[in-house]
Formats: sequence, structure tokens, C-alpha cells
Amino acid sequence: MSDCVTLCVSNAYRKQFYLGEEFEGLPESVKEELKVMCVLYTEDVGGILELYFDEDGSLQYRTSCDDTDFFYDEIGSVLKIKQYQSEKRELMEALETYYRIFFLREGLSGEESCY
Repeated sequence: MSDCVTLCVSNAYRKQFYLGEEFEGLPESVKEELKVMCVLYTEDVGGILELYFDEDGSLQYRTSCDDTDFFYDEIGSVLKIKQYQSEKRELMEALETYYRIFFLREGLSGEESCY
């Protein structure tokens, strides 16, 4: 997990949303869409939702809940994530591309092209 970079986290217990400092440069509309998506998830399902980039630059979802949270909807969690993967596919692919270019430096050669 040391090679993972957190994009954002929403926590139903603390009623908080966190965007990784590295991503403050994202357009406001993208940051707002992430916030709405993640907060709605935790309001509907409960628990904690984390979006992070793995070592390959793929965007992953991680969910968790307190052991004493009997209201956490585990089935709803899986369904909501599948819904987001379908409905937010373009956003997630754009974020992966952004991460791979600006963080992993993929696709960048030492030469600049002039057109």
C-alpha cells in the first residue's frame, strides 16, 4: 500500500471529505464532482469511501466501516460502486490519465515536439 496515492476520502462518521493535497490543482468542477459523489456514497451507504491510485496509476475504490456499525449497507456499497464505475467512467479515466502524466510521468519523453 506504500505505492498508493489517496485522491479523496469521505467519512460518514466524522461527516468529512478530504481531497489529497497533491490534487488541489484539479479544476474546481472536478473537485466538486468528486466531493458530491463521495459524500452521497457515504450518506447512502455509510462508512468510509477512499479513492486512490495504485502503483500502476489505476483509480481504485476502498470501503470500510466501524465494526460496531450495524447500519452499514455492504450490498449497497458494492452496487453503488458499480454504479459509479459505469456512470462516472469518463471522469475516472480522465483522472487516471491526469495521474499517469503528471505523477508517473508516463508518455513524456525528454524531447519537446514543435508543431
